[in-house]
Amino acid sequence: MHIVTFLFVSIEIVIFFYLAIFRLARPDDKTTTLNLILIFLLITYNITGGLLPDPKLPGSFFVQEVIAYATGFITPCYFPYYVYKAFGLTKLKFHVYKGVYLFLILPYCIFVFVFWFTGDLKDAQNLLIIPVLYAIWVIISLGKAIRYKYNHDFSSIEARQEMVVLLFSLTPWIGLPIITYFDLGQAVEASITNIGFLLLFGLQVTRHIQMVRTEHEKLIESEQRLRSWNADLKDEVDKRTKDLEKINEQKTNNFVNLVHETKTPLTLIKNYLDEYISKYGTGEELDVIKGGVDKLTADVINLFDIERFTKGLDAYKNNQVSDFSGILQDSLPLFKHYCGKHKIECSTCIDENIFVKADPNAIYRIVNNIVENAIKFTDPDGEVVISLTGCDDEIVFSVVDTGIGIAEDLQKNIFEPYYQIGHKNTSLQGMGLGLPIVKKVVEGIGGTVLIESNPTKMRGTKVIITLPRYKPTEMDKPVKEANTLNKLNYSFNYNEVTDSDYDTKKRTILLVEDNVAMTNFLSNKLRISYNVFVAYNGSEALKKLFGMPVMPDLILSDVMMDKMDGYAFAKALLEQDKYSHIPIIFLTAKSTPTDRLKGLRLGAIDFISKPFSFEELSQKIETILDNIVKQQKAILNTSIAALKKGKGQEADNMAQSSYSQFEQNSKLFQLTSREKEVARLIFKGKTYRDIAKELFISEKTVTKHIQNIFEKAEVSNKIELINKLSK
Repeated sequence: MHIVTFLFVSIEIVIFFYLAIFRLARPDDKTTTLNLILIFLLITYNITGGLLPDPKLPGSFFVQEVIAYATGFITPCYFPYYVYKAFGLTKLKFHVYKGVYLFLILPYCIFVFVFWFTGDLKDAQNLLIIPVLYAIWVIISLGKAIRYKYNHDFSSIEARQEMVVLLFSLTPWIGLPIITYFDLGQAVEASITNIGFLLLFGLQVTRHIQMVRTEHEKLIESEQRLRSWNADLKDEVDKRTKDLEKINEQKTNNFVNLVHETKTPLTLIKNYLDEYISKYGTGEELDVIKGGVDKLTADVINLFDIERFTKGLDAYKNNQVSDFSGILQDSLPLFKHYCGKHKIECSTCIDENIFVKADPNAIYRIVNNIVENAIKFTDPDGEVVISLTGCDDEIVFSVVDTGIGIAEDLQKNIFEPYYQIGHKNTSLQGMGLGLPIVKKVVEGIGGTVLIESNPTKMRGTKVIITLPRYKPTEMDKPVKEANTLNKLNYSFNYNEVTDSDYDTKKRTILLVEDNVAMTNFLSNKLRISYNVFVAYNGSEALKKLFGMPVMPDLILSDVMMDKMDGYAFAKALLEQDKYSHIPIIFLTAKSTPTDRLKGLRLGAIDFISKPFSFEELSQKIETILDNIVKQQKAILNTSIAALKKGKGQEADNMAQSSYSQFEQNSKLFQLTSREKEVARLIFKGKTYRDIAKELFISEKTVTKHIQNIFEKAEVSNKIELINKLSK
């Protein structure tokens, strides 16, 4: 290889790696990719042209010459495509996709054949006149393409540069056959062909520098604008944030003050009520009042404590020494009494002399909340296990229940304030503050709370609280008594509310309310004048409607309920002609204009906010029912008059447009479209196999669908299902 060729190869390899790095930095830059291919072909051409033919290298003279000439042809073949794409010379499209194949690739193939057939390289080189003539054509086309690109206007420096450089970069390749034919030497050949490429590369570098400068200037300008915009935005955000923080602080302070002021009258009411009961005895009404006062007191204390914790204030003085064992032992009779009322077995395993440095009220708060939750979520005939053990440096308090469990993805949420897991509401329904407060209290003492529960594998939940153990000295006086004001009242137990005995002389009300205490109160008050049927959520109310001996005259419904809330229940009624006429009154704590509007759009007659006066509610019910009776009489009189005039056709049309009884009952039991198809085929007397064939499903799938239908309709066989859906 001649030294000149070696120098060009070295320079081009450096340029190749520079372009490769630039390509990695800008993967979307297509021009760089075109340059990489071009310089790679040029390097390949220089290496093969500089080394071949060489008898020291493997391969015959024929093979080496064919390879050397191949690289000399490939680079000119690529050049039209390169300028077509890199410079946007659309007029070269013919040469890109047809010309190079006809006048370069094909002549090369003929050259190889002649060289092989004659064995004389000089004879084969005579065919190079075709590529030379074609190169002249390409130069002429190149000039026309550049003029077309710039609309024959070469006043700009960019256009003149592009014309000159492209012509000078392509022209050397025209003279390549002449150099080869006259054997002018490798140095001359490498110099002529490579200088043209370097001119082309120089043009690309110049344009690239201009592009980078332009981008850099735009970037600096954009950065300046962004900094100015960010500064303005930051000032505005800081201002709004301070305003919001101030407003939020005011709201929080007002809320805390309200809660704080509420504690005093609640304390007075509670003490005077306890004093009255101790003097004159109690009764059902007083038990309801006492239970409500105790719950309200506990909720107010929880609200006050959670706000103190949120502000980083200590709710308890943890510089005292508390007898954990004694506090727990004192609380056990109350826990076991309540478990007994709910038919829950309560087992204990408590070590003696377990002490902790903490406020006794804090310890009682931990014990009370954890055990209360365990009892609340455990069904009758279940079990609650309370354990307290100690080792050298720590104590472990755990409560295990056999209740519904807590899904793993919800276990972090239960420690967030006001978060509640859906469940059947009881008289112990809280605000979702118990566990968040427990976590704050435990962390304040230096302990940890751990939840172990996986309902998909096994029922039940285990709560494990670990606290640092304290060994009292002779100077310490352990405390095992907690402030009675913080204790919740478990003594009152609401029995399950039953439907009243049906009296044909009374009008009927369906009461849908998930709070047992409220249901008990309203049911007892209303059944004096009405037949009262009770459901604890919308889904249960739909089933209750089907089994009632008479259509209810009015529905009283809460809004926030598990399984199906009041809005969904009202929507389900609207979709069924059989029940869509029943008037609904919503009783709810949700009283915003949006909530009221939503309820009224679903057909509710009234929207009564809690707390409400029962006398007012009773009067509204009486007025609504009386108006309904008047409307029914007016409709009846109008219908009779219309029949007398022979205008009963409209009533017939209305009857024909109603849904079939089967469709209505299917919606009532919330059957899916597939389940309705299966039920319809059961009506026709089809067997499981016939149903499977007709619906193109397996018998196993049919069986599963029928089991779901039986469960939703609360039947056990086909006959009962047919009777129930055809009523």
